Formats: sequence, C-alpha cells, structure tokens
Amino acid sequence: MLAIVCPGQGSQTPGMLAPWLELPGVAAHLERLAQASGSDLRAYGTTSDADTIRDTAVAQPLIVASSLLSARALDPRLAASAGVLAGHSVGEFAAAALAGVLTEDEALALVAARGAAMATAASATPTGMSAVLGGDPDEVLSTIESLGLTAANVNGGGQVVAAGDLDSLVALAKHPPSRARVIPLPVAGAFHTTYMLSAREQLTASAAALSPRDPVVPLLSNRDGAAVGTAAEALAALVAQVAHPVRWDLCQEMFAAIGVTGMLELAPGGVLTGLARRSLPGVETVALKTPDDLDAARALVARHSDEAPDLQENNA
Repeated sequence: MLAIVCPGQGSQTPGMLAPWLELPGVAAHLERLAQASGSDLRAYGTTSDADTIRDTAVAQPLIVASSLLSARALDPRLAASAGVLAGHSVGEFAAAALAGVLTEDEALALVAARGAAMATAASATPTGMSAVLGGDPDEVLSTIESLGLTAANVNGGGQVVAAGDLDSLVALAKHPPSRARVIPLPVAGAFHTTYMLSAREQLTASAAALSPRDPVVPLLSNRDGAAVGTAAEALAALVAQVAHPVRWDLCQEMFAAIGVTGMLELAPGGVLTGLARRSLPGVETVALKTPDDLDAARALVARHSDEAPDLQENNA
C-alpha cells in the first residue's frame, strides 16, 4: 500500500522550483497557483534567497505549490494510486487538494491566508521553536512541559519540537534532557501553540467562504493520526491545526497499522522520508526532490499502489 505525503515548513530551499520549470506545462501550472495565492511563486521558487523564503507568508504557499507541481508532473491522476494521504503541518493543504477536499486554487488561497495570519500572530510576541533530538521520550516531553513550553511537533524517530517564549527555549538549551540535543530553529514564532489562536480565528473566517468536498482517498489529520471522514471535518481540522500540536508520530503509527509498504514524499521532499526510515522500518521510501527523481517515484508507485484501506476500525 502506498502513502503519499507532503512536507511542511522548513523543507524549502532557494531555487527549488527552477528544475521543475524545465518540464512542459509546469510554468503555466505555477502561474495559475501563483494567481490563486496572490504571490510571485516563480520568483520565490527560483531567484529568492534563503532569508526571503523563510518568511512564513512566503514559505507556506511556496511549499504547497511545490508539492502540487511535483504531483502533477509525476501523474495528473497520482492520488488514485494512493492508499492514504497525509501532510505535515502546512503540507496538509497539499494533501487536502490531492484528496479532492479543496481545489488547488482553494488550497493556495487558503494557505496564503494561513501564512499571513501566522506571520502576524508571530510578530505580536517574541517566541520561537527548538528541535529536541534524542533522549528518553517521556523525559523530553516532561522537560518541555516543566519549562512552560509546548511540544508543538511530535515527529517520531526521536524528534520533538518545543515551542514557546524565548527565555524558556534558552533554558531548554542550557539544560537539555539527558542524551538529547537542542537545536534552535530559524522560524518566526511558536507555531502550533496557543500563541497562534488569533491566526486560527482569521483562518476560520477565510475558510467559511469555501465549500469543501469529502476526501476521495483516506486523508489523515495531524491532530491524532486518524482519517477525516467528511468535507466539514477535513476543513475544520485544517483550520484548528494552526494552534494545535502536530502529531506526525501518530500519522506514522497509522501508516504501520494499515499496512503501508511504500511512501512517496512530494517536493520539496526529504524530511518525512528521513523520519520514516527511523520510524517505519521496512517501508520503501522515495523523496521527490527534483525531476531527476521522477523515474524512481513512478517505479515506487507501480510497486506499492493498492486500493484504499478501510480506516473505520483504526479510527475507533
């Protein structure tokens, strides 16, 4: 069974769209996505520097567009090959578009609103995020909580991202959990925490104008790793996730439970397949980073495509 996954913020790199634009039809596709997002995705994906595309309002639509461009370049009907779809954080918007919950244009417009709202919320109070790598999982979570921080990303594979005020993050770095490393992340604020409640309110208003559709492929939520059943549930999960921790570890547990054998990570791929190699032994992975990876991706899809599973029992 094939899982198709879409990466989140932090996966972007300067010039990442340039090689894709050499493929027929990609430039026109990108122009349409750019119009939907209201941003110059071509410039951001080809000539902008790392600092420019680190901006939350820039990075989020750029990443979602990259995933959708790579999916279309691989196969316009790629989602039909998936047994399950999921995205990490902002990657959920690309996954929702592939699952048919939103159109691509709707996904880009909504994610642009999300990025702008999160950037505004982050500017209100100085906050940040730090990755905690290794250590005993229970001790890591306990230490984060004791400092008044939030485990904003629980990614599995010995990786947790703590988020909150800067003084507490400094304290975490000075006194890390045993056998753990703390690495500050170059992000603008404490995403997926209560610091983002104002962003959630703004995104709720933006989402109210949409008419989502039920997913045509099982679509997992970062909230609890379970599949969303209806259009309304899927859209509500996208909105709520702005201020709620990402539980990618639970998504990976669901992949194992339903028998995923292959994982394809869409562009800008690499992070999620890296986590899978540590958390899902035996699952074959391909990260679609550039068009040079298309043949390997097509071969993976051919080997692992299957009918969508019944997730009713696993959601119980």
